Amino acid sequence: MADLQREEGSTLLQAERQGEAYFAESTNPESVKGRFYIESYGCQMNFSDSEIVASILHEANYQSTRKEEEADLILLNTCSIREKAEETIRRRLRQFQTLKAQKPHLQVGILGCMAERLKTRLLEEERLVDLVAGPDAYRDLPRLLGLVDEGEKGINVFLSREETYADISPLRLDANGVTAFISIMRGCDNMCSFCVVPFTRGRERSRDPYTILAEAADLYQRGFREVTLLGQNVDSYAWVHPENTETVHFAGLLERVALIAPDLRVRFSTSHPKDITDEVLHTMAAHPNICRYIHLPVQSGNSEVLERMNRTYDSDWYKERVEAIRRILPECAISSDIITGFCGETEEAHHDTLEMMQFARYSMSYMFAYSERPGTLAARKYKDDVPEETKKRRLNEVIRLQNQLSYAHNQADIGKVFEVLVEGDSKRDSNSFKGRNTQNKMIVFPKLDGFRPGDYVSVRVESATSATLKGVII
Repeated sequence: MADLQREEGSTLLQAERQGEAYFAESTNPESVKGRFYIESYGCQMNFSDSEIVASILHEANYQSTRKEEEADLILLNTCSIREKAEETIRRRLRQFQTLKAQKPHLQVGILGCMAERLKTRLLEEERLVDLVAGPDAYRDLPRLLGLVDEGEKGINVFLSREETYADISPLRLDANGVTAFISIMRGCDNMCSFCVVPFTRGRERSRDPYTILAEAADLYQRGFREVTLLGQNVDSYAWVHPENTETVHFAGLLERVALIAPDLRVRFSTSHPKDITDEVLHTMAAHPNICRYIHLPVQSGNSEVLERMNRTYDSDWYKERVEAIRRILPECAISSDIITGFCGETEEAHHDTLEMMQFARYSMSYMFAYSERPGTLAARKYKDDVPEETKKRRLNEVIRLQNQLSYAHNQADIGKVFEVLVEGDSKRDSNSFKGRNTQNKMIVFPKLDGFRPGDYVSVRVESATSATLKGVII
């Protein structure tokens, strides 16, 4: 699961970003067919996909709006990673039914993982939506909208083995003009037993690297100074030229993006412990503009649980990868995903997870109580046998430890000076800027005349909480 932290003070428990609406001006207001309002939930891939959707709709002469009550079309880009995420979407869809009663012409649709998984129920049984489009069907949205206009249901959840949207220039919705996502691959082949992603996003396929480099170079020319390369498992990126033997793996792609400009920061998410190589780590070490931060989900610190999860590594393998990161990139921060209460997890296994957290010294983590997802291998093969109260108690213990680790991690930065990319105003104080250092830590600092978003500034850290660093420009 991709890293989700975007603003200072983010709760460590936040499992999915809440709905975020986007806006972009139409280039030709006289030809506007209607206004669309889009909210995105879940991982960074969904937020990146929403920019692809906006581009497709923009080309079809739709204009976006920040206000749902102004919309003729409301789209929710959804997440199925947990039951709670789906419940959130359902509540939102029911709210839109009230608006739909006032505006009979209003069309409501869902996109993304939940669209693929619950298509029939949402369209026919619950009748909450008019339109369903899976992650590989966004090009078909104009046709689907035409069907809805004619009184039919619009549905396309076909999963493609080729679709990467490589030729579509994403519409940077409500962007800060400084940071941007670039999708480098789609789908997943890992088949973790708890995860729905392979079923909702299809098989893994890598995007043409030349289109990735062109997109990154274009963003740099437009003033963006940080790109995040996105994929369900970026380390398994592998593109083979269709006409010759040229092959590009992730380390090679990472280096090519880093070479676009020395002041273009490069991040990536998410890495898989079984695939991250020393070659990637050495590539990071060779290029200062590749950020010293790796999101390396462990899920559990117990080897037997990892085997049931079908993670294809054990705790010793994971520890060896952490040690390799420390050896090659001593200043690198590591974050993680952790699941408590997975099928068959004993108290001893839970304590192995706590021990792993202390070993890895995560800078932050996304932490969840196990939520059984229908259709997964775990749902078919294993009994969800850990009581809810035990899951929650173990989750609270994990959260408590992570808060301690994050606090210690951040306290160690007091007095240090970091190069920070100014992203914009602090959410809580308009007299302060916010920006992240190379370790992906958010730093808040008072504004000084002459600086603006997109600038690099040297900031000395003066205080820290478990979530945020505070400092001053020097």
